Amino acid sequence: MCGIVGYIGNKNTQEILLAGLKELEYRGYDSAGIALLDQNKIEVFKALGKLHNLEEKVNTNKEYPLGIGHTRWATHGKPTELNAHPHMGEYSYVVHNGIIENYKELKEELMKVGHKFVSQTDTEVIVHLFEFFYNKTPNSKEAFLNTIKKLEGAYSILLISKVDPDNIFFFKHGSPLIVARGLEKGEVLFSSSDSPLIGLSNEVVYLEDGVGGIANKDGINFFNDNVTWAGLPTSKQFAQKDGFRFFMEKEIYEQSDVVTDSMIGRLGENEISFDEFPASLIDGIEEIKICACGTSFHAGLTASYLFERLARVRCSVEIASEFRYKDPLLNKNTLFIVISQSGETADTLEALKMAKKAGLKTLVVCNVDNSSMTRVADATILTRAGVEKGVASTKAFSTQTVVLWMMGLYFANHKNTITKEKLEEEIKALREVPQALIIQDEMHEKTKRLSKRYLHGHGFFFIGRDVFFPLALEGALKLKEISYLHAEGYPAGEMKHGPIALADPELFTIALMPQNLLYDKIKSNVEELSARDSTICSISPLEFDLSDDFIRTKKTNHYMLEFFEMLVALQLLSMEISVRLGNDVDMPRNLAKSVTVE
Repeated sequence: MCGIVGYIGNKNTQEILLAGLKELEYRGYDSAGIALLDQNKIEVFKALGKLHNLEEKVNTNKEYPLGIGHTRWATHGKPTELNAHPHMGEYSYVVHNGIIENYKELKEELMKVGHKFVSQTDTEVIVHLFEFFYNKTPNSKEAFLNTIKKLEGAYSILLISKVDPDNIFFFKHGSPLIVARGLEKGEVLFSSSDSPLIGLSNEVVYLEDGVGGIANKDGINFFNDNVTWAGLPTSKQFAQKDGFRFFMEKEIYEQSDVVTDSMIGRLGENEISFDEFPASLIDGIEEIKICACGTSFHAGLTASYLFERLARVRCSVEIASEFRYKDPLLNKNTLFIVISQSGETADTLEALKMAKKAGLKTLVVCNVDNSSMTRVADATILTRAGVEKGVASTKAFSTQTVVLWMMGLYFANHKNTITKEKLEEEIKALREVPQALIIQDEMHEKTKRLSKRYLHGHGFFFIGRDVFFPLALEGALKLKEISYLHAEGYPAGEMKHGPIALADPELFTIALMPQNLLYDKIKSNVEELSARDSTICSISPLEFDLSDDFIRTKKTNHYMLEFFEMLVALQLLSMEISVRLGNDVDMPRNLAKSVTVE
């Protein structure tokens, strides 16, 4: 979710770079920096936190012919000024989005031949590789191409160097990068998305994977001919949406990428690690208590199944607004975990303070570094979801759930409650989650078609069992939030204890029917509802003959992969119903993104 900008031209380079980074703020970041090149002199400015911290450091009066900039969301290495981009070698600087998967091996090779590293990031290997190859053969283009050949993973790169001070080297593989012609002669611009380019260019190339080149005032020289020039949208907000109709839609589609970010540096070959807290934090812990509100509560409820199943530790989940007033019994052998997208939710923050005052060890799972909760808790695990503009949370939930699943495995391994084989099986499933979250065109089209059938009636039941019960709660909440239709999530086995009295053709049942977890049980529950004429929409890899509507998910060998694919189906269905009803998907009535008051 990081952002890249670059500029060559006669305007004030640093002002253009800072303005471009401001347009990319919506993507999320914890630090920012720019590098400015004037012949043999490179000036670099970096700052933690918001862009105004960087702006205060930059001298905007001096003229520079070219420069590069970056907003960073920490993956490899903590959010520090040292880890902020641009990263330097002896005479070159680079900005990079993505993941260099083989950076550890490359770093070790470079250190053996005398290269010294100053950051904890994967990015720094790029600039050292470039200088390694240039020192062997002083040809900058050849050195850059040899660097690209050594990199594995996903990346977009801008690189500048004193040895070739008129040029910006660029390359794209798996991470967005746009190159643009400026409105004035000799201008070239770069960005991760459209919005920083609007008003400065009319022609752009949306680079395909494997395409790069060298840009200077004389033009852009691509390494191959696989480029197509296109026009720009005229609306900055449309550009921020990357062509999607709504921020919510964009954020549903981003989930595969942000979940990948949430696992970087934590998911090893055969182990889970969290540098954010010492193992001693969980020593002596006999119980976990999770406290949250709304969507975060549903993520916590999902985690409670995983903590007990995998780590064999008691786990209870509390709604923060109720927990504060129940005069709770707090045991010092309890780890108190709070979950919040913003880190500012008032009820959850007060519950955290109560636990802290009672002497409990505390941990926050949060998306915003330096938020109120991160300053209070003993430890913080950032979900790295990036800015979520849609009021109805989507990628916040998926990243919270993945982080909590990893935590469950970390606890299990620490407490020796999981076999090596089972741990490897779970890690393998975690690696497949980003793929499960990639939205297939057929699924989105199916939810669009089905949405027109669910605009009336007297309500919805979302039903599931085990972890699919909190997923049912989340699906019902999404529909309520943005469509204003009445919906309830229930454990499927509870239907016959009262709610089934509501069943008739105008009651719509959304049934979560995973193949790998209690399928026969949930099937029996759905049959009972069908027998009483409820309209059934089943979501499953197995077609259910009593379904009135059916959304097919892929067959997998792990129930959590089914969980994430069904999550996407529920989000899309809710969104498409809301669209049909003419509602404001991104800004539903009566709701705010962060609830900072009681």
